[in-house]
Amino acid sequence: MSRDSKPRSRRVLIADGDPVTRCLLVSAVKKEGYVAVEVNDGRRAYQSLQLDADFRAAILDMTMPWLSGIELIRYMRTEKRLKRIPVMLISADKDLKLMSESFSAGATAFLPKTFIRQHLQNALRMLLGMRSEPSPLAKKHCD
Repeated sequence: MSRDSKPRSRRVLIADGDPVTRCLLVSAVKKEGYVAVEVNDGRRAYQSLQLDADFRAAILDMTMPWLSGIELIRYMRTEKRLKRIPVMLISADKDLKLMSESFSAGATAFLPKTFIRQHLQNALRMLLGMRSEPSPLAKKHCD
């Protein structure tokens, strides 16, 4: 079996120092049918990626203890095995310069905090390569 025929990972790395935000992110990832791997700081995210690159996506907070989200993205973009992982950076800072800097570093998506659940779900679907609208199976049937 070739390496390309390997099934795509169902795991999403979530790195955020705030337990409430992390819980919301984990819930959203699970709602989309993925497995959340959560860590509470940049150093643990870095260690997780060094040990195992089998992630479908990563959601990183901009401001984490030990290693920022942008620093982590820059590291990921230098490693061949990590380049393929799409990354969403989240931040309480809504500065356009920061958003531009995150994309320059290699972020796939940027989501400012505080966000509503629908914005998070849409951004997550985009990150994971899914449609923005809900599945037809999730819609109620009306006669």
